[in-house]
Amino acid sequence: MLIIICLCRMTMKKAKKKVTRKPPKKNKQRKSSLKLSKKQLVIYIYNVVEDEWSFLSSIQPIEKRFEMINDCNDSSECYLFANAGETEFIYISPIEISSSFKNYFQSITHNKKVDIFVPQKRTGLICKDLYTDKQLFSDLVQKAKKYKKVKLISYSTSPEFLELKDRMIQLGLDVYTPEAPEIENAWTVNFYGSKSGIRQLAQQSRAIEPDFIMPEGVICVGKLDAAKIAANTYIREKGVVLKTNKGSGGHGVLIFREGELPKDYKSCEKRIYELLSEDGYWERFPIIIEELISVDYAAFGANPNIEFKIHRSGKIEMLYYCVMMVTKEGKYYGLDIHEDVLNERTAARITDTGYYIAEKYAEEGYRGHFDVDMIAGKNSHIYVCESNTRNTGGTDIYKLVYDLYGEDFFSDVYVLNRNNYKFKSQTSPSFEKLINVLKPIVYDKKKKEGVIISSAAPIKDKQLLYTILGKTKRRAYQLQEDMFALLQQIS
Repeated sequence: MLIIICLCRMTMKKAKKKVTRKPPKKNKQRKSSLKLSKKQLVIYIYNVVEDEWSFLSSIQPIEKRFEMINDCNDSSECYLFANAGETEFIYISPIEISSSFKNYFQSITHNKKVDIFVPQKRTGLICKDLYTDKQLFSDLVQKAKKYKKVKLISYSTSPEFLELKDRMIQLGLDVYTPEAPEIENAWTVNFYGSKSGIRQLAQQSRAIEPDFIMPEGVICVGKLDAAKIAANTYIREKGVVLKTNKGSGGHGVLIFREGELPKDYKSCEKRIYELLSEDGYWERFPIIIEELISVDYAAFGANPNIEFKIHRSGKIEMLYYCVMMVTKEGKYYGLDIHEDVLNERTAARITDTGYYIAEKYAEEGYRGHFDVDMIAGKNSHIYVCESNTRNTGGTDIYKLVYDLYGEDFFSDVYVLNRNNYKFKSQTSPSFEKLINVLKPIVYDKKKKEGVIISSAAPIKDKQLLYTILGKTKRRAYQLQEDMFALLQQIS
């Protein structure tokens, strides 16, 4: 069966809406949060694996699947920071979090109390693991009954999350989920969070929003047809991109540039088919074949991104835009946030397109965070790549920086976040030793700048996740160089 949706490149221009580069102010957020803290209990669930379960569960061999699941869960500590503005909350984590890291988190934020619950059974479906863990779930419910309301938040709105909500309500709790769609609109999570869903929205919108463009491409089913179409595209265009409908952390994407595949059609088709046969997920999901956009990867701003939040009422809020750091193979490894990371024209363009997409999501009932990944081509076009309908790689950072700097964070601090530093030593340093080594440049509340370790768990695998806050871009990058120099003591 072959399903092909052809998209034409859209070049027609339209009048722009007036956009504001600075995210809207949130007056009295801290005061309101403090006032409500005695009346409601905040519960945050880091269910990243649930969000990507359809993809992760298809990975073979099983050892590789477990490795990817563990990689996803290792970032659990990062999302403590997604609750930086809460004075008290319960955090449901797929992995144990040390008291030393919890204390470190509290030393940076305004949080006074955090209880961390970890289900004993770990299937990857953490919400299900929680409500089937009789003792833990009972403890959670008994604690929640001391509060008038329960504000239930998750990384993603999964079917298991909605089931958890229903079970808590059945036990007499007043639960509300302000960052999740209602059950009848929950289809929007998977649909718009898929490569094919956002592509269909672009096709439907080309007459109304001509700047909402994606790389020319088709959607097909099956490795054989995908290999044939991709080989044809590669021979003709000297480049091609293949994507699974759902992916995880850069997996599920193949990018081929000139010289990387055979020049004759038959050999090219055979090689692509061989590569698609290495992972089972290429057979499980629709495959998107796209033209390869010519991008200057050395140029800062090649991968702009923008994040929004759609409130329970349907109100749309632009939170920030940023520049993503992405390898030539399509793997994400960090971002920079500041109002000046993009020029005026690009900022206006992605904000305008982002608001249009947000309006469409809101109309269909989507609620919560989402972002839009884009590519700035050498031809001056900005292409939408995908949309993530969940908390994003920047949500936790945004929440932390807003907590520390307030409504003017977008102009007052330059944010640099990375996850690609590797220790070269034979043994991994302890979290405590790392903090001690970096003591001269760790985040200082008085100076309001410095290095923040985002997570302790990846250190065991000799990987460092960090965020650097500086008053200017130059200062932030200088702090990074200072950090590299100090880390030589360990490496």
